Amino acid sequence: MTEDIIIQISNRIKEKRKAKGITIQELADKAEVSKGLISQIENNRTVPSLLVLINIIRALNLDLNEFFNEIDQQSQQAKVIIKQKSSYQEFEKEPAKGFQYKRILTKNVKHFPVDIVMLELKKGARRSQVVKTDAYEYKYIIKGKVEYLIDNEKYILEEGDSLFFDGRLGHKPANIGEETAQILVVYFFLESEK
Repeated sequence: MTEDIIIQISNRIKEKRKAKGITIQELADKAEVSKGLISQIENNRTVPSLLVLINIIRALNLDLNEFFNEIDQQSQQAKVIIKQKSSYQEFEKEPAKGFQYKRILTKNVKHFPVDIVMLELKKGARRSQVVKTDAYEYKYIIKGKVEYLIDNEKYILEEGDSLFFDGRLGHKPANIGEETAQILVVYFFLESEK
């Protein structure tokens, strides 16, 4: 099983759980694992054992054959991958009004997951709390004016500006412009500490 297939499995678990309206805690209880483990699996931070994976799939009331038949091995082995805008997948990173995330592509590069996302911040959108991510983050401002608070320092970014930082530092963006801001985000996930 290649690393890219593992990422597809993680994404499929999250998609199926959300589609069924099941919380991470509910899935963890049904699969008899911790909430933290489910979160790590869904966010490509750890690879579940075969037994844990089977328990999760069963806890979601999914057929094993169907689950694995939907995993696309061919496109992940392609030398060139094209993603049409219509295939970007919306997801919620953490609850925040005015934040819209769309996953463009998740790919393993030299055994490290890279997640490429389009983030739209509606006019006036801001987080009330700082967040942390177990990844290095690259942000490119396509449109708008955004303020980033990173480790208690403010940075103002406008169209064409970019930013790279360690996501383990507390951070939060805010749209301080007069229009919806569009940001290309690339997460370079770190090796999980064991």
